[in-house]
Amino acid sequence: MDKPPLKPLSLTIFLPCYNEEANVERVTRAAVAAAQAVADDWEVLIVNDGSRDRTGELADELARTIPGVRAVHNRPNQGYGGALARGFREARKNWIFYTDGDGQFDLGELPRLLPLLETHDIVSAYRLDRKDPLIRKLNALAWTTLVNVLFGLWLRDIDCAFKIYPRTFIERIELQSRGALIDTEMLAKARYLGCSIAQIGVHHYPRVAGQQTGANLRVILRAFRELFRLYRDIRRTRA
Repeated sequence: MDKPPLKPLSLTIFLPCYNEEANVERVTRAAVAAAQAVADDWEVLIVNDGSRDRTGELADELARTIPGVRAVHNRPNQGYGGALARGFREARKNWIFYTDGDGQFDLGELPRLLPLLETHDIVSAYRLDRKDPLIRKLNALAWTTLVNVLFGLWLRDIDCAFKIYPRTFIERIELQSRGALIDTEMLAKARYLGCSIAQIGVHHYPRVAGQQTGANLRVILRAFRELFRLYRDIRRTRA
C-alpha cells in the first residue's frame, strides 16, 4: 500500500467524545501540544457524539479560541463506531491518529509511534497496566482472543484507542460498524488488504471524571452481532 510521507508530517489528531465536559478541554490542549511537537501541518478535531452535557459547547469554544482546532457534532449520538467513522471522514491530513477524549492516555507518548511507521503501515498500541475494573479486563481478554482467532490478527489489544492510520488506507475501506466493533473492523480489513501492523505499549491511566459506557450490555450485544456479520462479509469477499 502506498503511504504518505512522514517528513514533512501532515497529521490529524481526533478525539471522539461523549459526555466528556470535564475532560474535553484538558485533552484537546494536550493534543494540540502533541501535534505541534511532531507535525509540520496538523489539526486537532473534536468529534462530539451527541453529548447530553456541555461537551459540544466547550468543543465549539475551543475551536473558536485555539488555531488548528475544529469541532464536529453527531446529532443524535451515533455510538462509538459512528464517532470514529465521523472523525476519519472529517480528517483533512495525510496521517490520522485518534485517542479517546476521556484522558486515559498520555498524548506525550504519540512521538513513540512515529518511527514504527518507517517500516509498517499502521501502528496499533496496547495498554500497559490497564487501569480498568477486573471484569472489564477479563471481558477484553476474551473479546481479543475471539477476534484474533477469527481474523488471524494476533494483536495484544484490539480496542486500545491509541492508533495511527494513513489516509490512503482509510480511503480504501467503507466502515460499517457503528458500535464497539469498529476497531476490529478496521484492523481486520487492514489485514485483509495486506497492511503491516506494528504494536507498541503505552501507559493507561484511571479515568478521573465522567463515566465509561463501553461495558453497557446493549453495547456488548451489538458488538457480537456486528462481529459475526463482519466475519461473514470478509469470508465472502475472500471467496
